[in-house]
Amino acid sequence: MLPLIVGNIFQQIYSISDIIIVGRTIGVNALASVGAAAPVFMLLVMVTMGMANGFTVLTGQFYGAGDLEKMRRSVAMSMMLSIATVVFMAVSMFIVIDPLLQLMNLPDVLYEDTRSYVLIVAAGLWAMMAYNFFSAVLRALGDSKTPVEFLVLATVINVALALLFILRYGLGVPGSAYALVMAQGFSALFCAIYMWKKFPILRMRKEDWKWDKGFALRHLKIGLPMAGQFSILGIGILLIQSITNSFGPNTIAGFTAAIRVEQLALQPMISFGVAMAAFSAQNFGARKLGRIREAVKECSRLAMTFAVCAGIFVFIFSETIVGIFIDEGNPEVVRSALLYLNCSVPFYFFLSQVFIYRSAVQGMGVGMVPLASSLVELGMRIGVAKFLASDWGYRGVCYASPVAWLASSVFLFFAYRYFIRMFERIYKVS
Repeated sequence: MLPLIVGNIFQQIYSISDIIIVGRTIGVNALASVGAAAPVFMLLVMVTMGMANGFTVLTGQFYGAGDLEKMRRSVAMSMMLSIATVVFMAVSMFIVIDPLLQLMNLPDVLYEDTRSYVLIVAAGLWAMMAYNFFSAVLRALGDSKTPVEFLVLATVINVALALLFILRYGLGVPGSAYALVMAQGFSALFCAIYMWKKFPILRMRKEDWKWDKGFALRHLKIGLPMAGQFSILGIGILLIQSITNSFGPNTIAGFTAAIRVEQLALQPMISFGVAMAAFSAQNFGARKLGRIREAVKECSRLAMTFAVCAGIFVFIFSETIVGIFIDEGNPEVVRSALLYLNCSVPFYFFLSQVFIYRSAVQGMGVGMVPLASSLVELGMRIGVAKFLASDWGYRGVCYASPVAWLASSVFLFFAYRYFIRMFERIYKVS
């Protein structure tokens, strides 16, 4: 888990560094443009992460069971399915970009920069998927440290390229997107070279690439619900952004800064979830369900501690941190950011439990529960945002996510208890 925390923090620094550079060197409108593109970018990230982590659940189970032949076949099948996913998503984004931005209520002044950013990221989606896939495979085999080291190096490359493209060559917002894609490509390349040299068991044979419809469906059975789960969350954020866009560039910029601060603060909890998924998959494959129970209890306690600490940190230092993103003289932007953070911080505890229970069930191969929890979260987020925004304005939007976290955590708690008991009865283990 600890390497994952470091890795996820640096992955956030990817986008945070770009936003700081854009916000402080180009201006509020540029910051708002990147912020308006963020939900689409996050949707793409979430789908690739969901697919990569979903496909490699079976990889982790085969590795935990000691079946290296099926493990290699699983890696090969996951790679083929990942390539197909990237092609489909990239082509789809180029087709729907204009109507999508119109549905988001995007102000005209932000349109061109936002459109350019999204299309550059979509064209480089292969890099995002490659890194997420290679790192998921390494985690399935128990190595969560190495992908982080490459990610740290790639983050440094991203910052350097962003400064070069924006300050020296004057590429503006598109320069930020180019830097992001190229840095992700480097991290994927580093992972691929490492896997080839250090993990001989991952060197594919000709027979490993044989297409097996049934085997592909087994991977899709887990990968698609997870991708659906992540995409539903992304769609929820997209809809929240579309409501926020109606309040103008200053509110969009403040909302963007607040979301980035929140994402950084939540990385320990996200890392608990990713680690829990890999740990649960390995032990489910070995039929050691008691270890899953023990890990869930310990992770829940630790995640609660992290949630409290993150909440206190954000509450105390939020104004200082928000000031990093923009020049002085934009009090409306700062007020919008602080309002969102003050509304969401008290609910971090519930979000921490969402990550733990969802990942534990996911690792056991029950893909529909995470998907169902995401539907619960989506429904609550949209309903609360639309209902409260009409009376409370932007403040109503700020309460949408916290209420959704509360509902989803309750649902997942009972779902986890049901399925862990069911599998204990089926396999007669504890």
